[in-house]
Amino acid sequence: MPPPPRRTTTRRSPRAAAAPPGAVRRGAPPAPPAGRPPAAPFAFVFGLLVAAEDLYLGWLLLEPDPGWHWYVFASAGLALLAVVGAVLVLRGRARGWLVLAVAAVLPALLLLGVAGLFAALGDGGSVGWALLLLAGPVGALVLALGRPIRQWTHPARRTPPPGRAGTGRGGAAGR
Repeated sequence: MPPPPRRTTTRRSPRAAAAPPGAVRRGAPPAPPAGRPPAAPFAFVFGLLVAAEDLYLGWLLLEPDPGWHWYVFASAGLALLAVVGAVLVLRGRARGWLVLAVAAVLPALLLLGVAGLFAALGDGGSVGWALLLLAGPVGALVLALGRPIRQWTHPARRTPPPGRAGTGRGGAAGR
């Protein structure tokens, strides 16, 4: 009778084997990049586009009755809010994404209502123009609500202010 086949034993180590060089490691998500995300300048531009559209809509409301009415001031206020939100997002200030999102939602809802009104009246050309104007608020909203922008403008992302190192008790600050 032939001898039983010999089993080759492999050494089993308590440590995990090294991953191949191209393998994707699962675990904690990667840390956000230290610099400005690439979407921040685009969010800034879309915020300025929302402000321009707000001013344009205010001008359209001002055209038939040239006077300073509440809706003209509301349009200017929305434009100012959009500019502030765009600048806050570009600079990475806390909750800038929220300001830009609020500044984009209000004109988007207004333009959807206008498009619905024109559709009910049967004016297809004006519906198309109203839907085309939605590109600014929707683009700003999508960018402002994206994870890179929210992480970029998160309050906990703060870096410590530049100051003197080692100025605690016994430091050289009192000399």
